[in-house]
Amino acid sequence: MNMKEQFAAYIHSLQDSICAGLETVDGKAKFVEDKWERPEGGGGKTRVISGGAVFEKGGVNTSVVYGALPAAMQQAFGVGESNFYACGLSLVIHPLNPHVPTVHANWRYFELYDNEGKKIDSWFGGGSDLTPYYLAEEDGKHFHSTLKNAMDAFGEDLYPKYKQHCDEYFINKHRNNEARGIGGVFYDYLRPTDDSDAERLFAFQQANGNVFLQAYVPIVEKRKDTPYTEKEVEWQEIRRGRYVEFNLVHDRGTLFGLKTNGRTESILMSLPPRARWEYNYQPGAGSKEAELLEYLKPRNWV
Repeated sequence: MNMKEQFAAYIHSLQDSICAGLETVDGKAKFVEDKWERPEGGGGKTRVISGGAVFEKGGVNTSVVYGALPAAMQQAFGVGESNFYACGLSLVIHPLNPHVPTVHANWRYFELYDNEGKKIDSWFGGGSDLTPYYLAEEDGKHFHSTLKNAMDAFGEDLYPKYKQHCDEYFINKHRNNEARGIGGVFYDYLRPTDDSDAERLFAFQQANGNVFLQAYVPIVEKRKDTPYTEKEVEWQEIRRGRYVEFNLVHDRGTLFGLKTNGRTESILMSLPPRARWEYNYQPGAGSKEAELLEYLKPRNWV
């Protein structure tokens, strides 16, 4: 198989394993699959979980799309008329309990072709990040350490570099550069130099994808039965509002999907079921809510 076939097969297998793992943790809800086709070429499998004992709403989506590169993306990539192929897995999980963090991850592969069909560029991208509402410091350490351990086999310089990329990317610039959460890792435009390098980068992607459940599930299991109050739910919804703002204003993946005539329902699956916007809300000094804001700044978790 060529690389795009290998990667498509991998993300479909990963989708199965992640969905099975999350269903086991929830113990009540199951993912519902919705297959869709893109008129211009390709399609995907959207899997959504909702109304669970643990997960209020979430999705684990795969897509394989191709065709003419839209004008808006030509401008973004600095190319003329060309064709593209993109495949990837994207997930967002919004738990019910405010003491369980929201999590986001994606792993993707992209190819670009000239008008004769010759491949002129290709790259990998992806990452995982955690968005807590109330944070136990040990959870942040576990999440980051697990991602670091997966990356270290490919070079001990990678985790610090891609953690910094994540810290710089998942911020609401219009909110005085407030971070969306406590980060994780984020990388993009990893271009293979030859076929051997492509296999190395594919293995790197697999290492990151395969460790996702190990990074997230222990945190969920530890926090899912923590008692919570209505006030804590309100704070969760306020922070979810900031999550919505980032996804709709800044997130490149969301914008790419909308500009390439992607499936809107699947793209906006990342939004929480409920969010809140309180005018000029400021948490009380010394409160647990104010404490979280101190964590929304780059720090060394490992």
